[in-house]
Amino acid sequence: MTIEAEGSLVRVMHLVYALHALGLAIGAFGAATVVGSFLFGWPSIIAVIIGYVKRGDAQGSWLESHFAWAIRTFWIALAIGALVGLVGLPLVLVFGLGFVVWIVGFGLLGLWAIYRIARGWLRLNAHRPMPG
Repeated sequence: MTIEAEGSLVRVMHLVYALHALGLAIGAFGAATVVGSFLFGWPSIIAVIIGYVKRGDAQGSWLESHFAWAIRTFWIALAIGALVGLVGLPLVLVFGLGFVVWIVGFGLLGLWAIYRIARGWLRLNAHRPMPG
């Protein structure tokens, strides 16, 4: 990979992390929830699409791990969000405890997503690959 190509992919990855961070910020400071905005807001959906389109260009480089990290963060958050929603639903209908499950579950999931995006972006700035 040439230096120019790597620099271009670094800029793309900054854009991906910035879009994810924007999705999280919209949820944190807007009317939506952090998780809802991250999973269903346009910034994060665009970030995932860009990640899928450009990850092949990063194959074999340290940037490949960043594309995988950002894409995986989105899909894991979606799966855990669905699980929290499904577990909480019957508890709301029967006991009213589902609201607690939702608040705690989605709150922790939002913090986890913020951590994942921040950690990835910091390591990108340091030109370090992501683990795993």
